[in-house]
Amino acid sequence: MAAAKTDRGIPLSTLSTKFLHTNSTSHTGPFSAIAELIDNAYDPDAKEIWIDKTQIKKNECLTFRDNGSGVSRDLMHEMLSFGFSDKKAVNGKPPIGMYGNGFKCGSMRLGKDAIILSKSKNGLCVGMLSQTYLEKIGAKHISVPIISIRKPEAKQIKWRENDRASLRDILAHSPFNTEEELLTELRAIEGPTGTKIIIWNLRSTSEGNTELDFTTANDIRILYDDIDTSDTSVPEIHSSLRAYCSILYLETSMRINIRGQMVATHNISEGLRYSNNLFTYKPDSVEQKIPITFGDNKSKEHYGLMMYYKNRLIKAYHRVGCQLRAKHKIGIGVIGVIECNYLKPTHNKQDFEDDKPYRNTIKALAAKLQDYSGNKRKNSSANVEDTDDSDEMAYNDHRLQETSTPNTPQTSGEGTSGTKRPRRNCDRGESETDRVLRSSAAENVEISREELLVAKGRLTQEKQDLAKQIDELSAQVEKWKKETCTCKQYRASLKREVNNGIDALRNKVQTLGKDIRTHPPGPTSQQHH
Repeated sequence: MAAAKTDRGIPLSTLSTKFLHTNSTSHTGPFSAIAELIDNAYDPDAKEIWIDKTQIKKNECLTFRDNGSGVSRDLMHEMLSFGFSDKKAVNGKPPIGMYGNGFKCGSMRLGKDAIILSKSKNGLCVGMLSQTYLEKIGAKHISVPIISIRKPEAKQIKWRENDRASLRDILAHSPFNTEEELLTELRAIEGPTGTKIIIWNLRSTSEGNTELDFTTANDIRILYDDIDTSDTSVPEIHSSLRAYCSILYLETSMRINIRGQMVATHNISEGLRYSNNLFTYKPDSVEQKIPITFGDNKSKEHYGLMMYYKNRLIKAYHRVGCQLRAKHKIGIGVIGVIECNYLKPTHNKQDFEDDKPYRNTIKALAAKLQDYSGNKRKNSSANVEDTDDSDEMAYNDHRLQETSTPNTPQTSGEGTSGTKRPRRNCDRGESETDRVLRSSAAENVEISREELLVAKGRLTQEKQDLAKQIDELSAQVEKWKKETCTCKQYRASLKREVNNGIDALRNKVQTLGKDIRTHPPGPTSQQHH
């Protein structure tokens, strides 16, 4: 091994080429790795990203293309290095990335080799991160070939002398083996600016197939060796990239296209039944309360917390509190949505650091989930008052013991709703078996009481709805009666007028007859002569 580089005589740490693979294993599945590359486009100013599969010569490749502002040579070097991240808010949108590891970790999880082609307003830039390349040259440390061109419009490209070695290695170890092929791919980036990432030598399954399945139209799916993806108990976001990307962000200003078709993104809380967004949580580290939305998922099999960080999904369907006790059937099918910007996500953005703020958050959410489950359908529009955090912790401490011992019967004398129950001493003749049976029976009574309250609330609401409908129908009947009465009065009035007219005419005829009999006409002058 060559002499280590030093700073003021102190040896500097270096990275082995094996670290690229080791670092990538923090992603247990490919979708979270893909999300890292989507974040890289979302954080700056890209308005749209295209994800597709293509064939370049003999290489089956996964491609990512965005219409952002592109990257310069310096940014490309940071992108291919570890731990560098100077992302800033763009148009008031806080960046998701913070560790400077997303591209390296995500791309190497999907395949062994990646090349980045970028077009900015100042020039073109190409960088390569390749495990195959490092193996072939026998590298001891991670080398990242980078080339750049200041004036892409020039007819004759003049490479910088310092880029000659990088250009030679890129052409020798990438899908593009000539300068013309490389420049053609660069110039094919649509629009004035943008970036394209090509990943090849994709990860394979034990059967030799690529881990990602491209046979489904307009989607990319996961092929599991030991999991049946047709099982409805597995949420679709675990097997369909389109479904995963549809809820990847709470709100997104960037359009995501998968294999030529745009993803219909949506806020998951908008499709919940019996939705209630009146719950909040106040962590110690923030000034304002954090809103929480609870609601019933259409699929009762998929439930739990959807926990976001800076608009980005971190944990999906994470079950807490009463949801861990399937026998109680409380909280089953309920989704909770919260944005936890005050927590610290792990570097792979698949979880949060297991510290005190995170544990307090889970306890508080478990308590509020219990409150929602007890009140839903009883009065879906009723306001739910928040409790003080310290009281909330004490109120829910006993409910979270199942996270460590989920099958242990509760012996604290408290039921699932937190109500105190009389406790008997085993020394007074009650056996342990009897005590467990009594506790179980009490819990079942408590559950039945909860179910009865829910049913009573639903029946009360239905009764109110029926009473409202009866009032509306009664009002309509009264209206019709008034209209009918008015019609009868009009006909009677018309009949009276006709009869009065007839009587008047009859009187006139009688009067004329009397006048004629009383005063007969005299003879005319002709008759007299």
